Amino acid sequence: MTREFILFSRIGQTDPNFSSLHDAGRLDIAHECIVSSLFLSHGLRRDVTFHAILNGPPNPPVHIKIDGETLYDVRTDMETWQGILKKTLAGKQHPGISKDKTSFEALLKSKAETGTCSIYVLEEGGKDLRDVEFGENPVFVLGDHVGMPKKTEAFALRFGEKISLGKTPYLATSCITVINYTLDQKTKAEL
Repeated sequence: MTREFILFSRIGQTDPNFSSLHDAGRLDIAHECIVSSLFLSHGLRRDVTFHAILNGPPNPPVHIKIDGETLYDVRTDMETWQGILKKTLAGKQHPGISKDKTSFEALLKSKAETGTCSIYVLEEGGKDLRDVEFGENPVFVLGDHVGMPKKTEAFALRFGEKISLGKTPYLATSCITVINYTLDQKTKAEL
């Protein structure tokens, strides 16, 4: 089973001219989500791909894709990721990370058109995560601290199902941790 996470960042800065991830349209949230998605204690999840769609100034959108299978030369700390994200936004290469101008809508549509994955949009009013039978290649869509605009969420729901961790609104990074844990447990139960 492979899994993908797509973070919709309303204000994530799209150029490398920043002094901290927090001040770059809350790219610190993207960093936290990257760590939750891809890192284990003393290892990486090679079966996970993380996407950040940055919609902040000056040139949105920017799609950053991080492929766990080919990612290396990384640590979990913010300083490391600040350097990696600055380098990536400047158009330089890092193993396992790519940047392009794909929009959120184009990315979701391309995922849906493959027919090989199931898309799940996290929202407090959705179906309980514990009751969902996930397909082989689930794709999870989350918003940052601002959340997805209603129009964007409605577009995502054209291709996916609304799921929830309950009525309590959790941080995106916490949602990713719970999803990874839940899928890990389901995978172990199937073995």
